Amino acid sequence: MISAALPFPDISPEIFAFTIGGFTIALRWYALAYIAGLLIGWWIAIRAVRRPALWPRDEAPMTSEQVEALLTWIILGVILGGRLGYVLFYDLPTYIADPVEIIRVWNGGMAFHGGFLGVVVAAALFCRLEKIPMLQMGDMLAMVAPIGLLLGRLANFTNAELWGRPTDASIGVIFPGFAAQDCLGPEGLSIVEDLLVCARHPSQLYEALLEGLLLGAILLWLAWRRGALKRPGLITGLFLAGYGVARFIVEFFRQPDLQFYETNPNGFALSLSPEIGLTMGQLLSLPMILLGIFLLVNARRSA
Repeated sequence: MISAALPFPDISPEIFAFTIGGFTIALRWYALAYIAGLLIGWWIAIRAVRRPALWPRDEAPMTSEQVEALLTWIILGVILGGRLGYVLFYDLPTYIADPVEIIRVWNGGMAFHGGFLGVVVAAALFCRLEKIPMLQMGDMLAMVAPIGLLLGRLANFTNAELWGRPTDASIGVIFPGFAAQDCLGPEGLSIVEDLLVCARHPSQLYEALLEGLLLGAILLWLAWRRGALKRPGLITGLFLAGYGVARFIVEFFRQPDLQFYETNPNGFALSLSPEIGLTMGQLLSLPMILLGIFLLVNARRSA
């Protein structure tokens, strides 16, 4: 038990809200993160295709107009894939019992791995229609994806969602609405203003730093300063392997999703033994790591 922990900052999940004719219109940090991530990524992609020297044979794989058209496809891929991924991977029985809940995206429930698959499908269809090399398209998208991850994880923190496991470390944060009984044991219990509360790892910030800031800085540096885009598949492979490793690590600090937590105190979606198991996030990250390694090896061989 610890006597101090970091209080959750007093930040409203809504940037602004107003009512017109009985309807409430609000802009939330989460929505702004999606919008800003897509727009910043689009801006960087436009700059990249306008610099042919970055690409193989000094030829950009796309035009600026094609990048603008691609944005709509990516938005649909993120939203549809992210929602369906959450439904299929994380809480299928609930949505089978109430299928209408699937379209109620405002109630929350988006999965990165599902959104990733949605983007892959959207990009593949766009490449087929526009006759664009898939690996070079993948490199361009992978180069800008960490920007959205960084902003999205920061929005998760602001919304006090996807929080971490209980901790007695001084970096533990007391998220709103979680009392002492939410901890499994004495670990993470903290006394604040004579109340016993539960301190948790700010795992959203861990992910923002690893998956977003660090991975994004590495990929942009390699693409713009080290000529990595001239090797098709290299940036894509680094992104997949880097994200997969980062997510696998953070899962040790992240609170399991409720449906797994209720059936296994450690949140294992796949338990290999009483001591060894994999959370759903780790399970879904393994194929990304393997595919990333394959693309890295292939890119080096073809250099």
